[in-house]
Amino acid sequence: MTLPPARQKQIPPQLRTLQIVLLILVSIISYGALVLPSLVGPASISLQVGDVSPSDFQAPQDISYISEVRTEEARAAAESAVAPVYAPPDPSIARKQLERLRAALQYITLVREDANASPEQKASDIASLSDISLKPQTIEQILALTPARWDAIQQEALSVLEQVMRRTIRDTDLDAVRRSVPSLVSLALNEEQAAVVVELVSAFVIPNSVYSAELTEAAKRSAREAVEPITQSYKAGEIIVLRGQVLRPAQLEALQKLGLIEQTSPWQEYAGAAALVIMLAMLTVLYFTRRRLGFLADARSTMIVALIFLAFVVGARLIIPDRTVLPYAYPLPAVGLLLTTLFGLETGVIISILLSMLVPYGLPNALDLIPYFLFSSLTGVLVLGAARRVWTFFRAGMGIAVAGIIMLTAFRLPFASMDGVAVFQLTAAALFNGLASSSIALLLQYFLAQTLGLTTALQLIEISRPDFPLLQFFLRNAPGTYQHSLQVANLAEQAAELIGADALLTRVGALFHDIGKALNPSFFIENQPAENIDPHDDIPPEESAAAIIAHVTDGVALARKYRLPRRMDDFILEHHGTMVTRYQYNQAVQAAGGDASKVDIEKFRYPGPRPQSRETALLMLADGAEARTRAQRPHDEESIRKVVLSTIEAAQKQGQLDDTKLTLRDLSIITEAFVTVLKGTHHPRIVYPKETPAGEDVVTVPHKS
Repeated sequence: MTLPPARQKQIPPQLRTLQIVLLILVSIISYGALVLPSLVGPASISLQVGDVSPSDFQAPQDISYISEVRTEEARAAAESAVAPVYAPPDPSIARKQLERLRAALQYITLVREDANASPEQKASDIASLSDISLKPQTIEQILALTPARWDAIQQEALSVLEQVMRRTIRDTDLDAVRRSVPSLVSLALNEEQAAVVVELVSAFVIPNSVYSAELTEAAKRSAREAVEPITQSYKAGEIIVLRGQVLRPAQLEALQKLGLIEQTSPWQEYAGAAALVIMLAMLTVLYFTRRRLGFLADARSTMIVALIFLAFVVGARLIIPDRTVLPYAYPLPAVGLLLTTLFGLETGVIISILLSMLVPYGLPNALDLIPYFLFSSLTGVLVLGAARRVWTFFRAGMGIAVAGIIMLTAFRLPFASMDGVAVFQLTAAALFNGLASSSIALLLQYFLAQTLGLTTALQLIEISRPDFPLLQFFLRNAPGTYQHSLQVANLAEQAAELIGADALLTRVGALFHDIGKALNPSFFIENQPAENIDPHDDIPPEESAAAIIAHVTDGVALARKYRLPRRMDDFILEHHGTMVTRYQYNQAVQAAGGDASKVDIEKFRYPGPRPQSRETALLMLADGAEARTRAQRPHDEESIRKVVLSTIEAAQKQGQLDDTKLTLRDLSIITEAFVTVLKGTHHPRIVYPKETPAGEDVVTVPHKS
């Protein structure tokens, strides 16, 4: 693709200032676009557990993560399910209680056998026992028992207590155990005697298995540790929480994991975005400082690149976040295709890399979006190539789609669980991405080229068609100059291909370089019939030179009228550089008596400027070589070579090639290319015999002219 040539080797201060301002603005706006979803989108909402969800939240992509909330809930449930742990029954407690019961029985026996005590005194002594509190009627019954019956009750009480205390008795089970005592009393005793046994025994039934805090805590720890971490998964598009629902801890955690709501410390997010923007800006400055890309030398082109860059960055950051399939359908590769068409392959590649790093930053699926955008954009740019046909854009679109599908297979399919529907949706998104990118690039390059005067390959091919109105006007009004332009185009194009210049631009520029002669064709010898009088014979040399020089400004006027790309102006203005119309100048010097000081040479000089690019320099050399060979008609290769060399040497001596990047090697290649083409054009021809009258037998020996 063609680039506006730099008019100066050093960038003007005004343009440098513009570039700095644009870089700062682009960096600031890009940073704003990166943090914009956090400021105005759902991610800016600060929700807490128990809040009412302000909207529906769904997963923008497949995700699986270890849920700390659900894991903790499960561990807490397992811990709470652990029953209190008690120590094993302590036999010493049972023995102690038996001894206490035995002592109480012995005391009662002594009271019963005390002959000196009255019944009231005996009842009072028994009631004063500290280990047991018997009912008054029970005391009366005990005192009324015969010794044999009392002995039987004592034995039965000790036996029942021993049975009871052999059980595991916890504090929570004490009442139940005491209620079970009557069932253990021997049936040989009557109801009253059994009641006495129950009352005696129940007083000494106590827990023999004590609660152990250590064992219980150990059991709870074991229960917690037995719970494996819980993995929470969401499918792309799955609802996490509906609008109006009360937010639960697990839902809040899912929203944070997916980046749908604000994290507790968003400053890290802002700092990361700033670091990325600063790093990319630094790399851009370093690269463009060492690689003087053509668009940087033109303020309008620089602004266009900046605007395109910002439009796609801001658009992406407004559309892509919180979407599942849409990010893969966003036509980001269109930027690379468009800039390649307008400003060349290198520009398209560099800007594509910057965008591919910038746009997906901070998104949940950035790890697969970055290679997806990067490789699909680079593939599209490389497949597009010179973009000389409309179908190459669609070929590039298919390349983008195929590269996108491959990147999805490599970076998303192995790391995210997807069903058939999800695979189909992403494949369709990649295909749409390719088609949309190529279509957008095709339409925008045409619009920008037409409205801003930029040059594209498609535009060059369109205006170089023989049926283009300006070429038709050229052919009808100045057929000789038209043929001359065709010859010059062939010469310049062949040389441009050999030295690596833009051959298409060079050819089209050569076709239109003399278009101004179509307004006054009779002033130029190639359009003058042999029998006509040369109009230059009747006017002073200054006017003659002015008429000839005017074909440059007339050409620019025609180019503007027919809306040729502005790049064509360079070929029209620079193909004579600042040379002098030598023939008219020599006439003026002769008219001044040979005194050159009396002649203003500037009146005979083309306005220029000198060629500023290899393409316009090639045109100057091809124009001069073709005109000289047509005038001198050399008959062999050596003569043609001398004409070509003299043309190049004349341009060098006059400094016409000083502002171009042509090297001595380039000039050598150009010489050989010109000689080859001119040798084929001006080859010797056979003179055929003339027709003779009938009946005459005339033999003419053919000879070379």
